[in-house]
Amino acid sequence: MNDFNNRSAHPVLVDRADMAVDTGLRSFMLGVYNKVALGLVVSGAMAWLTGMFPPVRDLMFMVSADGRMAGMTPLGWIVSFAPLAIILFSSFAKGGQTPRGAGIAYWSIVVLMGASLGVLTLVYTGQALAQTFLITAAAFACLSLFGYATKRDLSGMGSFLIIGLVGLVLASLVNIFLKLPMMSFVISILGVFIFAGLIAWDTQRLKLMYYDLGGDEASTAVATNYGALSLYLNFINLFQFLLSLLGDRR
Repeated sequence: MNDFNNRSAHPVLVDRADMAVDTGLRSFMLGVYNKVALGLVVSGAMAWLTGMFPPVRDLMFMVSADGRMAGMTPLGWIVSFAPLAIILFSSFAKGGQTPRGAGIAYWSIVVLMGASLGVLTLVYTGQALAQTFLITAAAFACLSLFGYATKRDLSGMGSFLIIGLVGLVLASLVNIFLKLPMMSFVISILGVFIFAGLIAWDTQRLKLMYYDLGGDEASTAVATNYGALSLYLNFINLFQFLLSLLGDRR
């Protein structure tokens, strides 16, 4: 813990953090944030299409007579798990990935995630979705700014967050069968803290990755796509956990 708080223990990190005004770094991070922002717009449009447009909605979800969520169709389940399959495949192929391939992976995940998020429009009110999105956006901006500006090494925190994420996933899978309200509440609380921390950690990780790439254009383009993917997924997960805590259901 003392090493975590001691900036002098990480001279490389401090030296690099002092270069925050570097034009190339700002351009790299701006490219990442632009992709995240556009990805959220695309996902929002897809969520509206699959949740509010009946011909498409009925292909994905089973809806009761009063318009509430009643289940998912086989296509809905496929679309929901497809992003995970793409992420796993991309992680194995990442070493030889091209900018074009990384871009295809990112936008495919964005579209599929957005389509699966249509279920939220059937479960929560429009006001709850809008309010929670604004809260998530404000939190994301503050947390990412912290990760960018801090001179502390967050790598130790990142290791704990990854372990916590694995535990969160396992607990969520167990609760699919148990369906315990209190367990769901605890999972949501932990999810908020874990993904809030991951936003700051991933931002710092991307900042340092830029310097490690040494100006290689192809590698930087690939890193922009996968960096955007990391922050996009953090945003979406933080949004969903906050929504489960704060959102009004239909």
